[in-house]
Amino acid sequence: MNNKFYVGYGTIHKTVKSLAERLTESGFDPDVIVAIGSGGFIPARIMKTFINRPILAVGISYYNIDQSHADYPQKIQWIDETERQIEGKKVLLIDEVDDTRATLGYCVRELLRHEPEEIAVLVLHNKKKEKAADFPPEITRYFAGLDIEDLWIKYPWDADNIDVHHENEKIMLSEQKKEQDV
Repeated sequence: MNNKFYVGYGTIHKTVKSLAERLTESGFDPDVIVAIGSGGFIPARIMKTFINRPILAVGISYYNIDQSHADYPQKIQWIDETERQIEGKKVLLIDEVDDTRATLGYCVRELLRHEPEEIAVLVLHNKKKEKAADFPPEITRYFAGLDIEDLWIKYPWDADNIDVHHENEKIMLSEQKKEQDV
């Protein structure tokens, strides 16, 4: 379990609430949320609870069917409405994790082609490691719920058995608490 990081729905909800508060405190008031699918869908929907903005969805894949990395991110779904609805708008781009940054970087570059006023990037987790891509200088707002080591993150929406997933999260949190108490 040491190379895996388990996250449950309750933890994700609390993380998004904290990110919404940080977003508000920063003064960034988005017009629209763009969720990167599939990992950004649930965090984006939770964020809508706190900031009540419309959600647009795009599908970007950086993985092959066998879960290996592809050579580059690919558009799976790109809604024409997204392009028309972001011009001149403040966009909050949401994904679950900033791992290599290839997917986020690709999506930011594509969105910038449609001339939004501003784009802020928000992720649940940022892996503390060298990124394969940098954000362009237009991206000045970046929000991460938690910076973590380069671990395999086990999100609940990927669990075959949610009860086992929940139990693994409890064990991991208990082990972290023991380490902090030492």
